[in-house]
Amino acid sequence: ICAGLLLSALVAHAEPRVAGCPEHCDKSLCPPLREDCDAGEVLDQCGCCPACAAGEGDPCGGAGRLGEPVCGDGLECSVSDGVGFSATVRRRGRSGVCVCRSSEPVCGSDGASYRNICELRRVANRAQRLHQPPVIFIQRGTCARGQDDPNSLRHKYNFIADVVEKIAPAVVHIELFRKMVFSKREVAVASGSGFVVSEDGLIVTNAHVVANKHRVKVELKSGATYDAKIKDVDEKADIALIEIDV
Repeated sequence: ICAGLLLSALVAHAEPRVAGCPEHCDKSLCPPLREDCDAGEVLDQCGCCPACAAGEGDPCGGAGRLGEPVCGDGLECSVSDGVGFSATVRRRGRSGVCVCRSSEPVCGSDGASYRNICELRRVANRAQRLHQPPVIFIQRGTCARGQDDPNSLRHKYNFIADVVEKIAPAVVHIELFRKMVFSKREVAVASGSGFVVSEDGLIVTNAHVVANKHRVKVELKSGATYDAKIKDVDEKADIALIEIDV
């Protein structure tokens, strides 16, 4: 009798099964992940396939069906009246919005202050996706406060933000194209990054990035694009010098 009562209690408190989930997880059947997951990646409601996370202010929760958005790292699903978070919202079948667990402002390595750590993570993910300089957490509180506080990490290691600020305009995005054998149509086959090292358009990048490519296109921080010529390659050191006509 005791065992039966215990089993009944466990069943009563168990989370409801998400509609549409398979009996067994087969990751080979998972759909491809979108590239623009600025809020990060999470597992779907079945705990099987990776999915783009819902970001701050995005809808979440609902009726517990497969495909409903799941909040990203550091975020919680909150109903509009402020009662309950993820599990409660799911049990009640109510929809909510993703809110950051922390409301404390933070300072990033780009010298910008963010409302919370969730906003900084979103900007950092987007920068990584666009091959831009990384944005990392420096300290709690705004950047201005850190500069005034001699004991803050930003005051001690401010060179990180200074270096990022100085080199950011020199970082370029490189896209490589190759011609199809039969159609002669150009297709993008790879991408990478490099640094402008002289005012006359010389750029340093990796040798493996530009090897065996028919056309090299460079995009500057301003958004301007140029075709580039390969000037020199050192495969042993994995360094290449390309030039754009400016």
